[in-house]
Amino acid sequence: MPDTPPVTLRDVRDAAARIEGIAHRTPVLRSRTLDELVGAEVFLKCENLQRIGAFKFRGAYNAVSRLPAEQLAKGVAAYSSGNHAQAVALAARELGTTAVIVMPEDTPRAKLAATAGYGAEIVTYDRYTGDRVAIGEALAADRGLALVPPYEHPHVIAGQGTAALELIEEVGELDALVVPVGGGGLIAGSATAAKGLLPAIRIVGIEPEAGDDTKRSLEAGRRVSVPVPRTIADGQAADIPGELTFSVNRRLVDGVSLVSDDQIRDAMRFAFERLKTVLEPSGASGLAALLARRMAPLPRRIGVILSGGNVGAERFAELFAARPE
Repeated sequence: MPDTPPVTLRDVRDAAARIEGIAHRTPVLRSRTLDELVGAEVFLKCENLQRIGAFKFRGAYNAVSRLPAEQLAKGVAAYSSGNHAQAVALAARELGTTAVIVMPEDTPRAKLAATAGYGAEIVTYDRYTGDRVAIGEALAADRGLALVPPYEHPHVIAGQGTAALELIEEVGELDALVVPVGGGGLIAGSATAAKGLLPAIRIVGIEPEAGDDTKRSLEAGRRVSVPVPRTIADGQAADIPGELTFSVNRRLVDGVSLVSDDQIRDAMRFAFERLKTVLEPSGASGLAALLARRMAPLPRRIGVILSGGNVGAERFAELFAARPE
């Protein structure tokens, strides 16, 4: 690991200043019912109410906005099957440039339509035979575009960390911060911000049981690959942590807990029925861990990042039809 961390609290603060007035300062939700069920004070950072419906806009805008004018004139590229695609597309539109997004050909139509709706050109590929990174890099090189990866970039990580920065600025000291983990960008940025402000805070990542690559990697002390996860939490279906994100997370993350798809469904239902808010499966995994009592010992004041809410009505209904009460 390098002696100098790739992202610092100062970088997160700089990102916060850059996105101010562009990204939403999302609300923090409280629930007496949730506190009683969990046995702690819980503060929910609602990134499901962020622009494009997820935290991803923070990092995408921070990264794209730092490109020099001559590069912005040429445009940007990204690869993603969902929230990062929409985030880069919107960031490009906000900054007056163009975006080309590499997406799987079987991406849900709603996500394709949303990305195209922000003005992006979409290039599709077969996710089972194609390499999205290689395709994205080749396309960017061929067209002279700046490639903005979903998490392996210090400006992206710093931007994602602004969610935790805002949370702590608003609610004060926390004993623990619970963060969903996919590629690791959100928790890397969040841990950088949180431990920079509160050195004693406990950072807990949450992964689906089928996609425990970060948990295994932290236990092994090196990046470990798992089979492509089969989980309803598609935003967390990573098979190996990012190299850059893991270099941060192995220093700052205190542990990872796992949740099942059924526990994620229970959390989505609780959020919908009791909190009156809609979460996508990945966005509900942190809440799922609390409701399933996956944290021990239980901290007194807990922050949870609800990372996204991009789930269509049909998909939402399907998830609960698959598991009736």
